Amino acid sequence: MSHSEDTQPLPRAPMRPLPLIIFGSRWLQLPLYLGLIVAQCVYVFLFLKELWHLVTHAFDFSEQQIMLVVLGLIDVVMISNLLIMVIVGGYETFVSRLRLEDHPDQPEWLSHVNASVLKIKLAMAIIGISSIHLLRTFIEAGNIGIAGRTANYTETGVILQTTIHVVFILSAIGIAWVDRMTVPAGKGH
Repeated sequence: MSHSEDTQPLPRAPMRPLPLIIFGSRWLQLPLYLGLIVAQCVYVFLFLKELWHLVTHAFDFSEQQIMLVVLGLIDVVMISNLLIMVIVGGYETFVSRLRLEDHPDQPEWLSHVNASVLKIKLAMAIIGISSIHLLRTFIEAGNIGIAGRTANYTETGVILQTTIHVVFILSAIGIAWVDRMTVPAGKGH
């Protein structure tokens, strides 16, 4: 036998009907990922609308108003990045391989993505998005209690939003800690 005959994959036995149905059910997620692509298009539209709003009112807005609109743009970009991670990483992990090896545009993180890595990346993205929202809240909170100025937030609202942000951080630390406990020493991701 030649070396090439030794490396030939063995033919697979056909799957029984029940395992075939169970394994094939992963394709039920396809409409979900396609729906997230539609949501991504909506975020692109929202970004362009807000950017147009910023450009057309650049001379009318105060520095604080410009900063709030820019933070809103950053927020849209971060949510869009989160959508890409879920769409690409989720499809690759749970539905089917994308076969992007050696593609020049393959995201670096995709080569070692699994459910645990995806979960931690999502937690970190949510913390980033929460940070942007909290920063916007702190900027607008300067109007609380000043006569003649309207504030979009109450003191209680600011405290609750800060508490929620801290819970997001603690949750991400918990997820990472549990993930680290489940990986045998020296293996890593």
